[in-house]
Amino acid sequence: MTLLALSGVTAAYGASPALFGVDLTVGAGEVVGLMGRNGMGKSTTVKTICRMLPAQGTLTFAGHDLSRLPSHRAARLGIGLVPEGRRCFRDLTVAENLTAAARRGPWDMAAVAALFPRLGERRGQRAGSLSGGEQQMLAIGRALMTNPRLLILDEATEGLAPIVRQEIWRAITRLKQDGGLAILLIDKSLRELSQVCDRACMLERGRTVWQGPMDSLTPEITARYVGV
Repeated sequence: MTLLALSGVTAAYGASPALFGVDLTVGAGEVVGLMGRNGMGKSTTVKTICRMLPAQGTLTFAGHDLSRLPSHRAARLGIGLVPEGRRCFRDLTVAENLTAAARRGPWDMAAVAALFPRLGERRGQRAGSLSGGEQQMLAIGRALMTNPRLLILDEATEGLAPIVRQEIWRAITRLKQDGGLAILLIDKSLRELSQVCDRACMLERGRTVWQGPMDSLTPEITARYVGV
């Protein structure tokens, strides 16, 4: 069943066009990689999905017309975002960050601590005093506490130490194995994406230029749309 569908989506920052025709689908329980070089429209696409940027075209989620909804109502439908840059509430504790976003469901404090034990150990610590990797775990945990149907991770491993990156990829793999949660991933690591994603969507200059299963993603396609 298709959970998220974008068709012919266009968007602009004021008078500056940014998206010129994005087509994207994510099925229930599916993991999709949104790929492309820097500046090709990946984060802008996420902003349109989360209703932080006006857009034209067809945007639907779980049968609802997203284009008619403000961002808070889109979130309540079950869209959880891990934004680029983490954006934790620095003056709140780990526990306060998590409970601030909590909605009823299987993801609670204990479930998040089981996924990221370090958050359980630091639940009384202020977010601003955490390492960058711990803040990223907190951002993921906060999104999960909304008990979403779709989890969007925008550059969730960007700038982190290799050992922390591995821990986050293990968590994403576990989320996939548990099933039930659809995931849209933006990341530069083709190797990790190929291990966890079911399908990929390639963007170039604000347009969808390729979609398909990960096992159909050839070196020629990646060199054309992702390579330096």
